[in-house]
Amino acid sequence: MTDDPFTQARPMLLGLAYRILGSRADAEDAVQDTYVKWLGAHDVESPAAWLTATCTRRCIDMLRSAHRSRVDYVGPWLPEPLHTPADEPTDASLASSLGTAFLLVLERLTPKERAAYLLHEVFDVSYAETARTLEINETACRKLVSRARTHVEQAKVRHVTPRERQDELLAAFEVAITSGELDRLSALLADDVELRADGGGKVSAIREPLHGKQDVLAFVRQLAAWWRDYEWIATELNGGRGVVLRANGTITTSLTFAYDEAGAVTQVFIVRNPDKLAALVS
Repeated sequence: MTDDPFTQARPMLLGLAYRILGSRADAEDAVQDTYVKWLGAHDVESPAAWLTATCTRRCIDMLRSAHRSRVDYVGPWLPEPLHTPADEPTDASLASSLGTAFLLVLERLTPKERAAYLLHEVFDVSYAETARTLEINETACRKLVSRARTHVEQAKVRHVTPRERQDELLAAFEVAITSGELDRLSALLADDVELRADGGGKVSAIREPLHGKQDVLAFVRQLAAWWRDYEWIATELNGGRGVVLRANGTITTSLTFAYDEAGAVTQVFIVRNPDKLAALVS
């Protein structure tokens, strides 16, 4: 095992950066920028804390720039889907903080609220160290975490849905696509289920979210005509069970889902923007 502090910290830095930025590509850029600064650093008393602080501050700067570009984004913006088995531990708390619904809740927080919540609540960094990272006093840091925690708890997006329930949903969704039979899927959807699709203006995708079981099922019935011949691949995405669709050797679509505490599907997320799917091809 290497003794290099950066190499040891890199998986954690990538996980933190992805959660802050919602993009694996941007997270890798932030971590690379951190590495460049690390190469020029001298007499660092606590390398792990220094690397975490440097990466967090870089992510906050990038997030502010990203926010401006997302204002002009075509259609709904969704986080970049992430294959998780090779990159993330199986800890349920960490897995729940990778879910698409959770990342979208973070989008409603300020950059410092987001960073403070992730550092303290997800990665167990002390209030004092989080405050130093964000260059604020500890009292202000506690307020940031408290406000962010309230938003996350109200959204109820950090519980863990049993894998068996997730697999049941994938099977029902596949049946709906391949055969047009919707009853099994309908039974698993919450009445107020929402569906969002992200094409980024580069491929066809609905521009507005759909709300309610009736509208979502009607759209799935349309998808059956479009997707029936695609290769359906169940996989691990964003800490849970998801699907990628492949046509002629190219991944064209990813699907992830959110569930309520009873196991009903509350949100369906479809990513078709090819820029966001590129990392899933490898």
